Amino acid sequence: MDLGLSGKSVIVTGASRGIGLAVTRALVEEGASVVAVSKGGSVELKALEETGKVRAVAADLTDPHGATEVVEGAIAAFGRLDVLVNNVGAVQPRLGGFLSVTDDEWHTTLTINLLSAVRMTRAALPRLIEGGGGSIVTVSSVNAVLPDPLVLDYSAAKAALSSLSKSLSKEFGPSGVRVNTVSPGPVSTALWLGEGGVAATIAKATGGDPAAIAEQAAGGAVTGRFTTPDEVADLVVFLAGDRAANVTGADFTIDGGLVTTL
Repeated sequence: MDLGLSGKSVIVTGASRGIGLAVTRALVEEGASVVAVSKGGSVELKALEETGKVRAVAADLTDPHGATEVVEGAIAAFGRLDVLVNNVGAVQPRLGGFLSVTDDEWHTTLTINLLSAVRMTRAALPRLIEGGGGSIVTVSSVNAVLPDPLVLDYSAAKAALSSLSKSLSKEFGPSGVRVNTVSPGPVSTALWLGEGGVAATIAKATGGDPAAIAEQAAGGAVTGRFTTPDEVADLVVFLAGDRAANVTGADFTIDGGLVTTL
């Protein structure tokens, strides 16, 4: 299936690993040119650069000026901007509960999970409109609708992100810009399974086994497993392309049936 992305110029944030890397790879396979934004890069992202379709950019999106520099760099590299994928994010389990979370920790969580997307979107929208329209796909989370005390600040940030995306879809739809969100449940990435990830953090605090904790989390899904980064990427890339030309203001859950409500 041709998704209508060949020749399109795309920015992907958080592109060095996990979902962002999978999205970047899938976009290249569809013929798009990608500005792949990350803080430190990776060997895998460097390999994608060698295709000639990816330009890896080091940027700290917690810096208020970072987003504008990324967008202007994309215009300089590829001459236009057609798609923005807001993927960058991070989570820190709050084992001590709400009362343990400081103002600085709230600020950090909201900056990386919400304000980075606010700033990237604000910088990208004029360019998307100038080009006749485009698509913004933002990676949210099932925690937007499943608030969890263990990740309460992350849940709040993702709920705000999903709400923001719905509002943007209404404001900018008439200008030809579609805005949608993808909300994964647990995904088999370093955020959950890596050293310092959710499973390892909980295991260290409770004396448990990270693999057992991950297995328990996966067991909450009907499918009994985590979603893979490639599965999330396929959904993101479909929404980015012309095959989804009349899809906007929508949220797509990909969680193996974890969310049981309508």
